[in-house]
Amino acid sequence: MARLAVEAVPDAFDVAAPGYDLLVGANPGYHRELRRSATALALPDDGAGRRLLDLGCGTGASTAAVLAVAPRAEIVGVDASRGMLDQARRKAWPENVSFVHARVEDLVAEGPFDGIFAAYLIRNLGDPDPVLATVRGLLEPGGRFVAHEYSVRDSPLAAALWTAVCWTVIIPGGVVVTGSPKLYTYLWRSVLAFDGARALRGRLRRNGFRRVRVLPAAGWQRGIVHTFVGCA
Repeated sequence: MARLAVEAVPDAFDVAAPGYDLLVGANPGYHRELRRSATALALPDDGAGRRLLDLGCGTGASTAAVLAVAPRAEIVGVDASRGMLDQARRKAWPENVSFVHARVEDLVAEGPFDGIFAAYLIRNLGDPDPVLATVRGLLEPGGRFVAHEYSVRDSPLAAALWTAVCWTVIIPGGVVVTGSPKLYTYLWRSVLAFDGARALRGRLRRNGFRRVRVLPAAGWQRGIVHTFVGCA
């Protein structure tokens, strides 16, 4: 079976979109950990008067996490997959939430933003550095960038657990829902190949972020999913 190229990922998500929420909903702690990461945006007053950008928003799970911690902020969700955005837009959202169809690499956004959230995005970029530099430029001075991301390369144990979960749960579940393993085998491989936590922390620093720190997830995702926080 041919491997999925990074450029083809948005199209693959179009196909997977109708069943995507069902799959992630079966993941214990998925939504809880998104909300935990979103709290690292550290916005006072429920985000009143603040502008937030949710990059790679997908079907809106990450947008809902941001909304939960900043219900009074203006929130803009961006995704390259039209199918995923169609699913997001079908949900009930308050007037302060909107969605934009765009590749993050091509994004032209009217900044600045007080905070930017990106869940499972950086790993899917062909070249993360120019995007991270752009993200840094979109932030208000002192604004926070929070990335919720898989990273197992620093831990053989975490990599082994990730492989076991993929081949016993994620890939079979993806086949049942979408009829194809392609997106989910891509997910497995891309996580194994992606930056370790130390490397990603260094990448953020090289692209202008200050006070970069890494926070662990809880439950079975501990050591597999991390929250990366950097300030402009």
